Amino acid sequence: MRTATSAERTSVSMLFGTTRTGRRIRRTVGSALAALCVGGLLTAPSAAGAPAAEPGTARVRGLVAKMTLDEKISFVHWTTGPVGGPTMTGIGYLPGVPRLGIPELRTADGPVGIRLLGGTATAMPTPVALAATFDERLAEEYGTVLGREGRALGQDIVLGPMTNVIRVPHAGRNFETYSEDPLLSSRMAAHEVRGIQNQGLMATVKHFAANNQEYQRETIDAVVDEQTLQEVELPAFRSAVRAGAASVMCSYNKVNGAHACGNEHLLQEVLREQWDFRGWVVSDWLATHATGDITRGLDQELGVELTLGQPVPESKYFSSALRAAVRDGSVPEATLDRSVVRILGQMERFGLLDGKATERPQRDPEAGRAAARTIAENGGVLLRNERRTLPLTGEDATDIAVIGNSAKHPKVTGNGSAHVIPDRATAPVDALARRAGEKARVVHEPGEDLVGVPVPESSLTPAFTSGKQLDPSGQGVFYEGRLTVPADGDYKIAFTAVGGVANLQIAGQSAVLGTEAFGTVTTTMRLTRGTHAVTMNGWAFEQTPLSVELSWVTPEAARDDFDRAVAAAAEARTAVVFAHDDSAEGVDRSSLSLPGRQDELIAAITKVNPRTIVVLNTGSSVLMPWLRETAAVLEMWYPGQEGAEATAALLFGDANPSGRLTQTFPATETGHPMAGDPHRYPGVDGKETYSEGLDVGYRWYDRTGVAPLFPFGYGLSYTTFAYSDLSVARTARGLEATVTVRNTGDRAGRETVQVYLGASPDTQAPQALRKLAGFTKVTLRPGEQRRVTVPVDEQQLRYWDTAAGTWKPGTGRRAVHVGPSAAETSLTTSVTVPSR
Repeated sequence: MRTATSAERTSVSMLFGTTRTGRRIRRTVGSALAALCVGGLLTAPSAAGAPAAEPGTARVRGLVAKMTLDEKISFVHWTTGPVGGPTMTGIGYLPGVPRLGIPELRTADGPVGIRLLGGTATAMPTPVALAATFDERLAEEYGTVLGREGRALGQDIVLGPMTNVIRVPHAGRNFETYSEDPLLSSRMAAHEVRGIQNQGLMATVKHFAANNQEYQRETIDAVVDEQTLQEVELPAFRSAVRAGAASVMCSYNKVNGAHACGNEHLLQEVLREQWDFRGWVVSDWLATHATGDITRGLDQELGVELTLGQPVPESKYFSSALRAAVRDGSVPEATLDRSVVRILGQMERFGLLDGKATERPQRDPEAGRAAARTIAENGGVLLRNERRTLPLTGEDATDIAVIGNSAKHPKVTGNGSAHVIPDRATAPVDALARRAGEKARVVHEPGEDLVGVPVPESSLTPAFTSGKQLDPSGQGVFYEGRLTVPADGDYKIAFTAVGGVANLQIAGQSAVLGTEAFGTVTTTMRLTRGTHAVTMNGWAFEQTPLSVELSWVTPEAARDDFDRAVAAAAEARTAVVFAHDDSAEGVDRSSLSLPGRQDELIAAITKVNPRTIVVLNTGSSVLMPWLRETAAVLEMWYPGQEGAEATAALLFGDANPSGRLTQTFPATETGHPMAGDPHRYPGVDGKETYSEGLDVGYRWYDRTGVAPLFPFGYGLSYTTFAYSDLSVARTARGLEATVTVRNTGDRAGRETVQVYLGASPDTQAPQALRKLAGFTKVTLRPGEQRRVTVPVDEQQLRYWDTAAGTWKPGTGRRAVHVGPSAAETSLTTSVTVPSR
């Protein structure tokens, strides 16, 4: 479940107002709602490698030559699919051309799993958790799960991975992407794309480019210099393209004045000319702005504007409007042909023109679960462990108070288009109780209940019963009545909608939107004693009825929950507090603090129990005012459907934490690169200015000397490691840094060896003081030591020369730092980079 933010509630009221105009459903919160508005192993031999040498084979060009204008048009805009057809489970459908043997295409949302309407899939740990593994092998395994499931569930394309750099700590979609570092993001993206496409599913890397915040994302103009684009934001896209990504999704925002989906510099000069991309470009949902965008590098339009109760309309720009433009000559038909060739070229590459579209594997949920658990375990980051509180052993493991709403209602993933309904998801308290054993005492208190109990029938007139409200395809108002409130105060209202979209409004306050993409949405309403008007309306999907649930937590119940949790923690030997944040597409967080009273609750528990362990389920960095009073802190991110089992394994020591932070955690609300400058974030007069340049994330902390709460690359283990004997050698491919790593503890563990490269003394262009240039993982037994070599690719020695429009070597004597995090690189040497 999640808590609705004020910004999101504003967007909700725009989606479902009470006036006729307000009833028009617009795509104002991004592709979080896009899918809501629509209805053996297959390996493609060339899918994992580079695209074919020449786009548009004779076969593909011949097929396009035989297509009618309408058939060509049908390929450059997605539809919602045939009524009642299986494609209603995805987000888009292309009808194909049966007379020419060209099959249908179906696409589903990603990147956290295959997101289907009304269906379940393997809910993987979010990509930020994947990146925390610093393990490319696991990135490929992650992609393999998505690829196989996508094919098994009838899809041909997945909209993922997302590779935008984490620039803004508050950004709502940080959980969907990898990191604040371009090298780490690049390596994760490339291997995930290979994993996806080796299963025969096409990958769509997104959102190209500079989609680094959700605030005003549909209109904001990212003002960013070319060097920063090339060195910070674009490397992961380039890496995914070179790994063979079939398509690229352009973003909502403008980049230097031009909408990304009509930005010739990005789509033509960078993507096609610099990177030699041979696939096709698809818009984000309703991110196309003109029919002429097809002449600027956009190949395909995604999204339609829907009106409540009205038939599904056609695409706005690439349907009838494009047909007319081709006929009157304002868009050359050769341009349309080019886009169709690009799409068919990828279909040919993946064997879909050879009848293999029907050769789909069976789902393998067990393999998906195993991968999800392994990645969740390896992505967990141990941030604090005083007095070796963890792993739990002896008496500490037999008398446990488990506190937190997310301990009972697992926080599986974030919200929006990446929200996957899992096959299963164990409650963490149940996983901990099983692991502790039958003789252990494990109790649970929510502390801050976000669901509560169904609103009593006696409080609603007429009575309201949770459950089915509208038949398939039904729409309109399904409840009008009065809510009787017993006392003045803050009431938590929990609203869930399945099988459609529903809107709840109480006492004229901002509406609450219920959708499958958001799960259970909880909002706090200030209500006075007495009766208040209640209205619920919505619409059901074509294949399912709309069912809703309504529950609440009264002020009295909230006080009792808080007090019971503190009392339970005081009575137990160990307190484990599960805390979470609510990250969602379409809205940024208003604060880096944990939502609700969670900070207050943790602080109160640490005062009564010195063995308080905090488990964080967050999508990005959070503040921790209670940190020094805790015994241990474990960051599990949004860990996917196997998160409870993975968390239990780490807390009890069945697995040794080896995850590392992929983003810096600020110490204060004002101690990060975006703070204090509204031009950087959230923007001024519709422009967000990337004036920090190359100093994104840990690079800014290096430059300013501001101390973070936790640095990039940080993470503890149940063992310890020592580094010695650093040497660096120049190679034909770049550099090799070699260091001795020794396990100085008493149990086996995995260490992430990180190499940071200093600035070039010969370069006048802006440079970071140092940047991550290489990393590798090493597993060592207690007492074991090994010489570990970390390659540094030649590309990491270069910088983008904007005037020349090319990459150049950063020559001269450059420092090389090695250690376990950006803030702990005690071994330093230097190497000379000659001009070539």
